[in-house]
Amino acid sequence: MGAIASPSVRKLAADLGIDIDALALRLGRETIGREDVLNSTGSGAVGGPTRYWDVDHSEWGPVQQEPLSRMAEVASANLAAAQSLIPAVTHHESADVSRMEATRAALKAEGRSITALAFHVAVLARCLKEFPRFNASLSSDGKQLILKKYVHIGIAVDTPNGLAVPVIREADKLKLGEIGKFLRDLAARARDRKLRAHEMGGASMTISNLGGIGGEAFTPIVNPPEVAILGITRTELRPVWNGAEFYPVAMAPLDLSYDHRVINGADAARFMERYRTLLKDPDTLLAGG
Repeated sequence: MGAIASPSVRKLAADLGIDIDALALRLGRETIGREDVLNSTGSGAVGGPTRYWDVDHSEWGPVQQEPLSRMAEVASANLAAAQSLIPAVTHHESADVSRMEATRAALKAEGRSITALAFHVAVLARCLKEFPRFNASLSSDGKQLILKKYVHIGIAVDTPNGLAVPVIREADKLKLGEIGKFLRDLAARARDRKLRAHEMGGASMTISNLGGIGGEAFTPIVNPPEVAILGITRTELRPVWNGAEFYPVAMAPLDLSYDHRVINGADAARFMERYRTLLKDPDTLLAGG
């Protein structure tokens, strides 16, 4: 029996010269969709083949071409595939970081400078231990959930050559000060293109931090084969009602994008509620500092 596909999908396959039955056999599936046909061409599912935007822009005015770096090319292909194939949802939240900032100020007065990102890494590591479905990956055939017994956290770093994601290994076993040292070292070597191959890949989850630049919210793209990514934007003072009056509170916007095939909305809400609770009272993260 041949593959099951709609007439429009069959026409697309015919136009592209693809044997739809052979494609179904190769994928091990009976039903073939438009995205399967497009992905088999290497052109990606979003918008179909890139010929749709093959435009001579110089017809409209002066232009200059700038080739993408190899790093940017790899990131582009990976992000396009993720956006095409992952049914992602983003949960937007804000966390009270007043005590965290007070703690950071006290540590700085003692000569120990620890970034806010180090606290976020420590909190995320704790949450990944408590919520194992977030520390997981789907098998390539989408039939098994691979639950990881380690906690490795990727940190998206903006470099002159494109986006790099070095990984902090065993983050759940590190003290805050150690996390801070790893962050400084990995970020510096990422910008200098000195990262080694084993220092990238294999993350449980990634943090994309725009706090030092700005913004109120964004929708980070899940970095496969991870099933979630956490976005952070700039902390700001917001008025909070205490039942009698408004008072200013330092709030950090958080954006959790997740793969809806693995994580549902209630899972995400519970995960972020725990994250907010830990960030609001960071004292436990300082044990052994």
